[in-house]
Amino acid sequence: MAIAKSSPTRSGSAAAESLGFDPAIHRKLLAGVESGLLHDLHVVLAARSERVFLEHYAEGNDQEWGRPLGHVTFDAGTLHDLRSVTKSIVSLLYGIALDKGLVPPPEAPLFAQFPEYADLAADPARVGITIGHALTMTLGMEWDENRPYSDPLNSEIAMENAPDRYRFILDRPIVAEAGSRWIYSGGCVALVGAIIERGSGQTLPDFAREALFRPLGIDRFHWSAGDDGVASAASGLRLTAPDLLKIGMLLLRNGLWDGKRVISKDWIEASFTSATSTPDGLGYGRLWFIGDAPAPALGAPKPWYGGFGNGGQRLWLMPEADIAAVIYAGKYNAWDAWVTPTRVWREIILANFLRA
Repeated sequence: MAIAKSSPTRSGSAAAESLGFDPAIHRKLLAGVESGLLHDLHVVLAARSERVFLEHYAEGNDQEWGRPLGHVTFDAGTLHDLRSVTKSIVSLLYGIALDKGLVPPPEAPLFAQFPEYADLAADPARVGITIGHALTMTLGMEWDENRPYSDPLNSEIAMENAPDRYRFILDRPIVAEAGSRWIYSGGCVALVGAIIERGSGQTLPDFAREALFRPLGIDRFHWSAGDDGVASAASGLRLTAPDLLKIGMLLLRNGLWDGKRVISKDWIEASFTSATSTPDGLGYGRLWFIGDAPAPALGAPKPWYGGFGNGGQRLWLMPEADIAAVIYAGKYNAWDAWVTPTRVWREIILANFLRA
């Protein structure tokens, strides 16, 4: 499947208009950047019906999993941290592994996948916890990522520093009944990644390369790992914007790429079905956020699905409009990092979608 590109030129404006968007959409994006309303924006890349209608590459300071990279000029070939958008990609990898019969279904007991921790599995409070609870962040175990990621007491940082990351996660105190409460947790995704690795016999990056990236023609990526060599399933993946957009378009095509099945439609539908709700009122499926937003060309607000990452990283999808959008930004560890990508999605992309 080829990605048809447009650019901020007269032809790009014509492409935007032909896809139902205000032909001035790129100028409006630039006005938001120049006015200061869109802070620390690195990349915007958006497509409808597999055709790019908005493409913007900027420059600015960047990081690789917390390591400063200095000033970077971004383009279509620049690898960029996804941070926690990685979690949503890991959900897709679990679905592919399930399709291949390599991993248990979500209703399977979680602790049975980690027999080396029989002492923890014997705890009656943990018996009913399933893989599905990890996929929906409803384990009911204590986890604190509200602290800065520079704080060693942040649970994800403590996990990375622990002598045994999986015991650290599985031994967290029980604070709620499994399935009853959403608690944001990179530990949940570390467990999901471990089950994929154990079932496939491959590292998570190697399985991703073979099962997802290669079928989509993605040949460049990087996956950051901890000191123990374990790739971070929660936040370590780096992709170019066009390659992340391919993954978005794969989902809009219900798992088909160039006529070949990459992931089952059933897994995508289940992942995009809300299993719980977050404190800010969004739905949450299998490592995907779920909400709705106005889309003038479609009338009433329509559902969207998103992978969200620290610093303003986003993969937005609105299937009813056939829109996928990638946003990369550099506002890492800031409480208001959500503002810029949300403005781009709602006030630039959807507000300027005028004709279905």
